[in-house]
Amino acid sequence: MPFLEIIACGASPPRAPGRVCAFPARRLRSTLWTGAGPASHGLEAERGQWCYDSQDPKCGPSHWKELKATCGGSQQSPINIDRRRLRRDGRLGDILFEGYNQAPPGKWRLTNDGHTVVLSLQGDSAAEHINITGGGLPGTYRALQLHFHWGSLAGNGSEHTLDGHQFPMELHIVHINVNYPTLGEAKGHPNGLAVLGFFFKVSETDNSNYNTIVAGLRNVSHHGDFVDLASTFRLSNLLPSAGQLSKYYRYQGSLTTPDCSEVVVWTVFEEPVAIGHAQLTAFVNTVHFPAAGSALLKMTNNFRPPQPLRSRQVLASRDATTSRGAACGSCRQLLWALLLLPLLGPAAMHPS
Repeated sequence: MPFLEIIACGASPPRAPGRVCAFPARRLRSTLWTGAGPASHGLEAERGQWCYDSQDPKCGPSHWKELKATCGGSQQSPINIDRRRLRRDGRLGDILFEGYNQAPPGKWRLTNDGHTVVLSLQGDSAAEHINITGGGLPGTYRALQLHFHWGSLAGNGSEHTLDGHQFPMELHIVHINVNYPTLGEAKGHPNGLAVLGFFFKVSETDNSNYNTIVAGLRNVSHHGDFVDLASTFRLSNLLPSAGQLSKYYRYQGSLTTPDCSEVVVWTVFEEPVAIGHAQLTAFVNTVHFPAAGSALLKMTNNFRPPQPLRSRQVLASRDATTSRGAACGSCRQLLWALLLLPLLGPAAMHPS
């Protein structure tokens, strides 16, 4: 889960309409779904040479702890969710998605931050009412940004895995606890951030809800590029169907890029989002990492491998599937039926 960084992409003019480069040698911060200004809640990249193995194994995930000791901590993300070792928690019911089903007033901005593509809202109050609460979350959380992790044409690229299975891509929607006015303050508390993680599966047909984002990728091909997109689509359209959102897994973890702060309440949803093969290919083939000299390197395999769970417990929501393949709601119905059957007498047990 990366921080946002926009750095100069050179003195050459923009390479296509709608593509904008920052001025040379000038660091900029983009406002991410907040009206308090860039110094308030902007997610910035940690200074230092960190990268993914697909860029250079010498600065890949196994070396991040040398840059930031927190990356070697005991509550790191992502993890493998082993459904044989879950504990069901009846408090983990429906999550309330406030503002997710409404077209926001501001513009969506898609940015290549050098590690992924980040989607954020522009405008003073664009994200003021885009919140999540309930579902056992320790408070109300306001949306900051969303971004993606993906693999390559030869392999999958989700960060979390489910029973050891890695999915083609993963979406992270990052939220900040409304009790903390700044990101810096939120990072001082274990419940400072809440991130929703969604897996993807490949479909033969495109997912039209992702057309706007996929079409925008060609305008953010290079590090530092950004483009404003139509603001008509709703966040809810990017998620699995509403009936599947009660099936999720919860654990305490960290950001998945440096500085790897262990301040994230993670919610990883069971049901994948369908995306067309051509749409997934667009992520793999269109976007590039920062250029090393004159060489362009396609942005692939921008994921951190699963980290040790250690002493942490992963919780299953009431309706999530466990290793036995049954959701809790179904279990309760079956249990009541078995308990009531003897009370109804032989006629109920042997109907004519």
